[in-house]
Amino acid sequence: MAKRRAEEPLEELAYRDSPSSKKVRVEFIPDESTRSNGFSTSSAAPNRINGYEFEEDERNGNDILAAADQLEEELQEAAASPSPSELEDEGDRSAFVTHSRQNAPVEGYTDLYLDTINRSVLDFDFEKLCSVTLSNINVYACLVCGKYFQGRGPKSQAYFHALEIGHHVYVNMQTKRVYVLPEGYEVKSKSLDDIKFVVDPRLSKEEVARLDKEVKEAFDLGGRKYRPGFVGMNNIKANDYFNVIIQALAHIPPLRNFLMLEDLSEKPELIQRLSVLVRKIWNIRAFKSHVSPHELLQQVSRQSQKRFDLLHQSDPVDFLNWFMNNVHLALGGSKTKPGTSIIHKIFQGRLKVESQQITAKADAGDRLRFEDAAEVLVDTSRYLMLTLDLPAAPLFQDELDKNIIPQVPLTSILAKYDGLKAQEHLNTRKRYRLLHPLPPYLLFHIKRFSKNKFVSERNPTIVTFPVRSLDMSPYVEPNPSLHSPGEPIWYDLVANVTHEAVRTRDDSVEGEAEKKVWRVQVRDRARDEWLEIQDLFVERVATETLFTKESYLMVWERRKNTKKKTGG
Repeated sequence: MAKRRAEEPLEELAYRDSPSSKKVRVEFIPDESTRSNGFSTSSAAPNRINGYEFEEDERNGNDILAAADQLEEELQEAAASPSPSELEDEGDRSAFVTHSRQNAPVEGYTDLYLDTINRSVLDFDFEKLCSVTLSNINVYACLVCGKYFQGRGPKSQAYFHALEIGHHVYVNMQTKRVYVLPEGYEVKSKSLDDIKFVVDPRLSKEEVARLDKEVKEAFDLGGRKYRPGFVGMNNIKANDYFNVIIQALAHIPPLRNFLMLEDLSEKPELIQRLSVLVRKIWNIRAFKSHVSPHELLQQVSRQSQKRFDLLHQSDPVDFLNWFMNNVHLALGGSKTKPGTSIIHKIFQGRLKVESQQITAKADAGDRLRFEDAAEVLVDTSRYLMLTLDLPAAPLFQDELDKNIIPQVPLTSILAKYDGLKAQEHLNTRKRYRLLHPLPPYLLFHIKRFSKNKFVSERNPTIVTFPVRSLDMSPYVEPNPSLHSPGEPIWYDLVANVTHEAVRTRDDSVEGEAEKKVWRVQVRDRARDEWLEIQDLFVERVATETLFTKESYLMVWERRKNTKKKTGG
């Protein structure tokens, strides 16, 4: 079949504009300059694109290269450029072909753009989400402005940010590898080690062992001095209840060492974020003298279905109960078997409960009489925290018209567990007694708040306690096979969470309202000092005045028995 002749010569239509052109068409016309350079016509550059003239060097990307390496880069770009046949076959491909990505920087330019890094704006405490797409997959941080972007490919948000704003250095938040965009090569410079360390601070086993023994002071980028492990924690809005619990847990050495030294990369997200936050609290080369719990707090909010979040203040003990149980399960712990995670190994103990029913009967005179059942039921349960009940607060005022704030020693409210004093719960009388062996760490919850259908009340009673040498032997049932009778069981205070009620003005009918302020007192073992932390404020406190605050949660550490070590 004969082909139909064209109505007009093709040469006359070559450069005529199309009224409905949707794609860029490219025609390659070799010139003498291309042939003189020794290139074949297949690698020649187009002279015209839709009527506009472009230089060959401009198409090859030579205008962004250094003049000294121009010839070498022309050879590389010419070898990587597509042939005209490929462009003609793929009509959908744009005529403006991007230059190939570099695998390594040009010789002599290994530190290109590194002078644009601004360490003062870098904050890796926030959740790793792209600032444009809000995705947490393959996130990079711009080391110039500190923002997070997704990916580093030619169509990624980080690539667009590099072209539009001119920020060229990015670090992968997962692998801690640094890249230059849009060139795409990796930077392997020792000057970036401090940034990689701040992204994911990790200490060696020897450095962790020296945290409680050596007095160490560090300085941030602003020259401010801080103590590693005793840094402020940002209160984003109302997460002070969260801050005091994390600070207290970060100063329990077995738990701290586990989170800092173990490889938890395969564990759930809750454990990974807790580990990162604890390592940032004890960071000895931090850029700033405080940390932000935003990343862990977001995970807690999601996992608790917004029961604990940063917008509403919660009870620290309620949060600690939820947090310990979820950390235990995330570490592979069992709901029934004891000692299956480090949480149980540190805090879990056994308790003997004796219960006796109380029955009400009418006697001959139709009077109501309460009688104890003859049978006493004995049960053994496990605990992570011991609740201590305060005596009722006085209802009346003294002669100076001021409220009386009573004081009670810690040993008197611990008598709840001596196995002698009975407590009544509805129609049951119960007695409690601790069993051997006691856990390495004891958590005491001093119950200050009580709620009923009408009002919530606070008990302001002050609990006095010794900072060191609390003897727990009177509250433990003797067991000669585990502990010699008559020998004391010493515990020392590690952390103390306190409550303060601050009155705030309220224009409502109810009048003034009380705001809860939470603080935590922790011990610096290396200096044998106590520090009080309230959000971003860290200050020294005298040991003699620790009990003057309203203690709410106490962490006690069992003193190691040196006699057994020397005897063994």
